[in-house]
Amino acid sequence: MEKFTEFTGLVAPLNRSNVDTDAIIAKQYLKSIKRTGFGPNLFDDWRYLDPGEPGQDHTKRRLNPDFVLNQERYRDAQILLAKENFGCGSSREHAPWAFLDYGYRVLIAPSFADIFYNNCLKNGLLPVVLPSAAVDTLFAQVESTPQYRFKIDLQAQTVTTPSGEIMSFEIDPARKNRLLNGLDDIELTLQHADDIRAYEARRQKQAPWLFIGFDT
Repeated sequence: MEKFTEFTGLVAPLNRSNVDTDAIIAKQYLKSIKRTGFGPNLFDDWRYLDPGEPGQDHTKRRLNPDFVLNQERYRDAQILLAKENFGCGSSREHAPWAFLDYGYRVLIAPSFADIFYNNCLKNGLLPVVLPSAAVDTLFAQVESTPQYRFKIDLQAQTVTTPSGEIMSFEIDPARKNRLLNGLDDIELTLQHADDIRAYEARRQKQAPWLFIGFDT
């Protein structure tokens, strides 16, 4: 997993509450268990005017000109500003995969659905919770200012606006450590590889019958 320390990126505003994971990545794209290839289908039903299917050449589909993320000024955005209860609905891990594959690294909202929030952190996508009033102010600034960018400092737990305003956010220390060091669940487990091997060796001596038929 890619480390997250500091990041500066263009901000795109998605002014909708209760955006669920069905909208983030449509059900027909859930057959793949690879973590890549979902970017073209992020917000598929909103981004395109025609229905999409897996394996389709999405560059030939008709974009919806009324969808905010299709506007030219936001096409290279890597930070999404959203409303409350973002990521509600089903628990599909494909949702953060789609954001990462599209190029997003940070999501900012007043609140996130718990499972989606955890899935983001496990995959290197940083969800930042800020007060509703602050988010409303940021929406107004983003929408009125072309090329509006945030600087995110995970170590300091701050969001800095173009005007220099600094806003602090909270994050669990263990999750923060995982992001700073780029540790997913497997990499976190492998930090204890020596202890695991030592336990397996002890267990094999204590109960050798459990290992009959296994290549050790």
